[in-house]
Amino acid sequence: MGAGESATRKVSFGLDEDDRVRVLHGVKLSEDVLQRMRDQAGSPGAQAPPPESHREGPGTQPGPTAAELREELRRRYEREHALVQEELARIARQEREAGREELSAAVRRERAQAREDAEKSRQLPADLDAWAKQLDKKEAELKRLAVFYKEQLTLLEKKNLEYYKLASEQYQEAAAKAEAHIKSRSTTPVCADLQAQILNCYRENQGQTLCCSSLAKEYMQCIDAAKKSLLVNRG
Repeated sequence: MGAGESATRKVSFGLDEDDRVRVLHGVKLSEDVLQRMRDQAGSPGAQAPPPESHREGPGTQPGPTAAELREELRRRYEREHALVQEELARIARQEREAGREELSAAVRRERAQAREDAEKSRQLPADLDAWAKQLDKKEAELKRLAVFYKEQLTLLEKKNLEYYKLASEQYQEAAAKAEAHIKSRSTTPVCADLQAQILNCYRENQGQTLCCSSLAKEYMQCIDAAKKSLLVNRG
């Protein structure tokens, strides 16, 4: 609760069935104030006067007048009103203190937040400079790597070209040697007449291969003889 709420508080008073002052609306009294009001109400000087029928009698002194009773009631009202006002003042002080404490805590939080924001604002340029330096360093590193990879790619292309030329030269040399070796050999067909006879026999006797078996056997003998002759000539 803030202090502004107690400034507009409305308190109404009245008399109960025993003509004692009581608070009708507007404040909740503390137990201490209520006890003080009970003590004052129960004191000998605050007791209610006896009824009119018992005021006068044989051997009795005259009781207080109506004016004295009203004065006593007024004093009692003023005393209880003062207690209520004291209680209101105490509640108002508590509310003001609570409001000040809450306001002080809010002010401290706002100041701490402001200091934190100011510190972040001061730190931000330094962080930006550090990030910019890191980016420049990374960019320089990427450029260096790009140059290195380009040089390596050029070397690889050069080596591949050299390997291709060497392989092509070796292939041409091997092809030339193979061609020279093949051309130096004789390519005269062996048993050419028997080959022609076997082909004619198979054409004339389709589906009857046994009819040409004698020619096939003679052709194989001719081939074996040619192989033996070749081996003898080379040996």
